[in-house]
Amino acid sequence: MCPPDDFASLMQASSQKSKDGGFKKLRRGEIIEGTVVQVGQDAVYVDVGTPTEARVDRVGLLDDEGNLRVAVGDRLKGTVIDARMDAPVLAVSFGKNSPVDRESLSIAFETKTPIFGKVTKVNKGGLEVDIAGTRAFCPASHVELSHVEDLSVYEGQEFEFQVMEIREQGRNVVVSRRALLEARREATTAEARGKITAGAEMEGTVTTITKHGAVVDLQGVNGFIHVSELASHRVDRVEDVVQKGQKVTVRVLGIEPGDRGERIRLSMKQLSGAAPEPKPAADEILEGAVARAVGGGLVVRTSKGEGFVPVRELELAPGADHRKAFPVGKALRVVMVSHDSDSGRMTFSVKGVANVEERANFRSFASTPKSETSTASFGSLGDLLKGKIGSPGKAKPAGKSR
Repeated sequence: MCPPDDFASLMQASSQKSKDGGFKKLRRGEIIEGTVVQVGQDAVYVDVGTPTEARVDRVGLLDDEGNLRVAVGDRLKGTVIDARMDAPVLAVSFGKNSPVDRESLSIAFETKTPIFGKVTKVNKGGLEVDIAGTRAFCPASHVELSHVEDLSVYEGQEFEFQVMEIREQGRNVVVSRRALLEARREATTAEARGKITAGAEMEGTVTTITKHGAVVDLQGVNGFIHVSELASHRVDRVEDVVQKGQKVTVRVLGIEPGDRGERIRLSMKQLSGAAPEPKPAADEILEGAVARAVGGGLVVRTSKGEGFVPVRELELAPGADHRKAFPVGKALRVVMVSHDSDSGRMTFSVKGVANVEERANFRSFASTPKSETSTASFGSLGDLLKGKIGSPGKAKPAGKSR
């Protein structure tokens, strides 16, 4: 413990630094973020810009298995429950082995900080919850993300909730577990989406199987494996390769925007052990086939990957429907006009094939040297004329005079 003189000096220096803007002044109830600098037996200490690191009870940072959710260097967000500069205290939740007063309830409500409660009784309308001596109620529709048929399994268990309403000056509280689960799912989804980039290899779980492929959950973000990307060999039935609930490793081929949000294309075929799919060279004409038609054009599959052909790049009669003119499976010759390195998306053109062929013919003609064949032809004509009129300067043979 610091001697009185040293402590006074510390407080004086803290006061001076606060005026100069060197230290942050906290307010009870505000949400603040800092860096974990120390993990103790009972508490975790976070640097939030005050003279002394903020203290967070370790018990509030344990997961369902009792493991600590943070480590030194991690960023941690919490609610200020003690704003003293020399001993700030943060809470990532309320009520876990600690009393909850009306002010704590108000802070939890205003800041949406989770609060612990124990389910004491179940009725048709929902769950009765005890929050450190305060009665609360969780409606049945707010227990889980989806409907729960039998609520009796929750009786006697302790959960985290979000305070939705405070009635009768804190004597009656309405809480929601679903709101908390939704917020955490959104945060997890955002974090997972940040890791998804073209070329990344990820672990996922198959959630849905269709005749065209499989939907894979990548930590809350859905991606799709087309049947052609399931294996290096031909796959007739998706179920022959993957099953619902199966854990799989995939490579992200690309991320495409769409009317219903982003479409994440995945592959099991193109993993590290397999050779990457070759990309078309400049002015390379590809033989392909229509994979599907969409509002703005066609998706064409070639030996060097799928690409999108906009309607403007198709050879169509005015007013013609591209879906009818180019049914699925129709053979097409295309050239690549652009390639997005981030998403892996390629744009093809049908019209551009003629231009590529024309340029190739011109280059071939321009690179051909003046042929000896042409000279020889001219020489033959000269020889022919010489034979008819004779060489210049040579006397014409005398003929018989008339």
